[in-house]
Amino acid sequence: MAFDTSAAHCAAALLSGDMLLAHAHEPMAKGQAERLMPLIAEVLALGGAALSDLDAIGVGIGPGNFTGIRISVSAARGLALALGVPAVGVGTLEALAYGLPRPLCVIEDARRDAVYVQNFDATGASAPLLLSPGDLAACVAERAITGSGVALAQSMIAGLHVLPPALPLAAAIARIAAQRWGDPALPRPAPLYLRAADAAPSRDGGPVMLPA
Repeated sequence: MAFDTSAAHCAAALLSGDMLLAHAHEPMAKGQAERLMPLIAEVLALGGAALSDLDAIGVGIGPGNFTGIRISVSAARGLALALGVPAVGVGTLEALAYGLPRPLCVIEDARRDAVYVQNFDATGASAPLLLSPGDLAACVAERAITGSGVALAQSMIAGLHVLPPALPLAAAIARIAAQRWGDPALPRPAPLYLRAADAAPSRDGGPVMLPA
């Protein structure tokens, strides 16, 4: 089972071996916290499985929406602990690149006049970056691109070749997680944040206790 709420969606997929048993992808700007667990239950039911049948859980760790990433990573950790199975964190840019020919550049719309960018080639991947659109030309190392930010890239860089995703996002996360979950050194999923949270702790001091 894999799921993702790193952007304006709630997505889940169920994989058995090489067979994708069920998947769902629902666009939504908010409400992922309330929708995720029912969606997982629905995908399990469609695939004829139960939580107790799961061998591992894959989860999208971002980059993306701060709150959305926290929702899915927390759910994955909780389910993994309750079921006694490993949880595997998968970068969403890596999942978008899954199954596509390399070299490739994944460009995702990060909103607020920014994009997430990661380059992939036959030997591995660069570090994911948060960039302003004006920096794209210097960073897009390859002519083949994919992701929700491709239209912006095309408007600024000539000669780009756009590739559609090979798989739905949650299905790609599931396949990557299936390749990794047996690693005994696998770390727990952790959010991949490339920008600071919108909310910041207050700078005001706490209440002062006055003497009686």
